[in-house]
Amino acid sequence: MRKGDFHLSQIHNLNQLPAEFEEQFGGNASMLLLSAAAGSEKIYVHIDKIPPGQKSTKYHSHSKQEEFFLILAGEGTLRLDGEQYPVKKGDFFAKPAGKNIAHQFINTGDAILEILDVGTKEQGDIAHYPDEDVYFLRDQKLVFRGEDAEKGWSSDPNE
Repeated sequence: MRKGDFHLSQIHNLNQLPAEFEEQFGGNASMLLLSAAAGSEKIYVHIDKIPPGQKSTKYHSHSKQEEFFLILAGEGTLRLDGEQYPVKKGDFFAKPAGKNIAHQFINTGDAILEILDVGTKEQGDIAHYPDEDVYFLRDQKLVFRGEDAEKGWSSDPNE
């Protein structure tokens, strides 16, 4: 079955998700790409599975993307906008679009941390990684360091 043939106008089950809709990252962490399997175009829906001692992603923010997270299992720490908060099964929060709120989950528990991760797919979204001062232009797959920013530049052709 081709990836494009699986999703449209069907009811799906997590236990029968084809292997191409599961991505491995960061060692033993994985992500179930539910929205891709179902054919969603404007939102993404993932289940992230983070082993003990690992992180969900690098600490980052988005310029345009709105996100919602629900802890399905396990416990850990949410690093959010410069603060750290304990999280456990049943906890949820939203990160509104355009607020540049940096976030990251860290599994500080003894079991897999499962997170329902839902967000919008936004053209022109820029991810900022403040720990490294790196900007990622997602659509173009371009990476820049903040220290490389040109000071005093103008688009005015008559200057």
